[in-house]
Amino acid sequence: MSSTPVQTDRPDRPDPSVRARFAPSPTGALHIGGARTALFNWLLARHTGGKLVLRIEDTDRERSTPENVEQILDALRWLELDWDEGPILQTARAERHHEVLQALLEVGRAYRSSATAEDVKAYKQLHGAERGFRGEAQDEGAIRLRVPETGETVVHDAIRGDTSFAHVHLDDPVIARADGSVLYNFAVAIDDLDAQITHVVRGEDHLSNTPKQVLVLEAVRAAGFDGAERPLPTYAHLPLLHGPDGKKLSKRHGAASVQELRDSGFLPAAVRNYLALLGWGAGDDQTVLSTEELIERFTLQRVSRNPARFDETKLKWLNGVHIRALSVDELAGLLGDFLDGAGEHPGVREEERFAGAVAISQEKIHTLADFWPLAGFIFTGPRDDPAAREKWLGEEGRAVLADVRAALAATAGFGQADVREALEGLLERLELKPRAVYQPVRVAISGTTISPGIFESVALLGREETLRRIDAALDATR
Repeated sequence: MSSTPVQTDRPDRPDPSVRARFAPSPTGALHIGGARTALFNWLLARHTGGKLVLRIEDTDRERSTPENVEQILDALRWLELDWDEGPILQTARAERHHEVLQALLEVGRAYRSSATAEDVKAYKQLHGAERGFRGEAQDEGAIRLRVPETGETVVHDAIRGDTSFAHVHLDDPVIARADGSVLYNFAVAIDDLDAQITHVVRGEDHLSNTPKQVLVLEAVRAAGFDGAERPLPTYAHLPLLHGPDGKKLSKRHGAASVQELRDSGFLPAAVRNYLALLGWGAGDDQTVLSTEELIERFTLQRVSRNPARFDETKLKWLNGVHIRALSVDELAGLLGDFLDGAGEHPGVREEERFAGAVAISQEKIHTLADFWPLAGFIFTGPRDDPAAREKWLGEEGRAVLADVRAALAATAGFGQADVREALEGLLERLELKPRAVYQPVRVAISGTTISPGIFESVALLGREETLRRIDAALDATR
């Protein structure tokens, strides 16, 4: 594992017995909800001093690919969420799954059944739609777990409280195909048992799976397997994620995956900060939290039952706060890596003015991707924006720009203070509003109406380059 875990020392509440797990299915990129689940498990493990197990649940034969596994690992590395054990491929445990399956068949806690969907439908028509399907043991067919006829399975949830599932309403679930390959709920239960998982923290959409997995564990316990006598894991089902409109989170709400957040220029620390606040509260109104503070404060007891809203606008704001907390050197390094990774402006970090451009842009950008549209003109020259030229470099604008050129050419120095003094003096002499002077200058040096501060931009370009761009603008608009 390449990332370095955040070290925290809390002798007052260590619990090294805690074993959490993140168990994604490699059927695509790691989406926002999955990233939050990974983060909450990571925070739980780091808060308690326990362990985080990474398991890849690759039982979907068609959609689980090595490329998708690598996508998940890549996303976790970028988020800087390290793990202590794994990654463990669920398919690599087929022999163990088969061993337990055979034992359950032998003791009668599971049985083979060739019942089809039509057979199940007919059973419910006969016994009532609310009655769980019960099959007869046969010599061949899929393998079903035998659910007790009476009683209930109670899921004790650290977030939602207790939820009861009456056995009379539960079908005998299929736990393996006719060829013996096991299905999700069986494999998950056995893998959690063998890994000695103490906490299962996952999305609310898994709540309906939990009684089936508990019933598997109860059956294994009855079959006398070593370790099955251990207490059931603590279950915690995280609230759903919605978009700002209150509807289920989807691509229409913005970035859908961790890689899209990375490619949009978000910082891992800001993403961790924001995702942690989706359904969890720090106990006060503090929004900006370092990773160390998140680890220090995290508990499952503070996770809400209510759906959380993912708002990319709020994430951008928070990302901007994290950007402004960086030193210029740190930000320059991140921006250099980002631009190199994008492959569009390789080597720009070696430019003489790069650090200066970063410094004058830091207060204005919200993501790393904002930098080049704002300050790229410093390196490539003015952009071509006909609307900006038409609005600000008409007859009046050119007259002002000529006066600006004269004022800048005459300054003794060319630092930010010198540029400010020259332009503010011109404002006073011409009795114009700031926009009437600064926007023609901005369009002349950048080609657009958007740039870092005008004094800072002009000073960074230097006298020679600034006057050259002003002259070019004047010539082009004659």
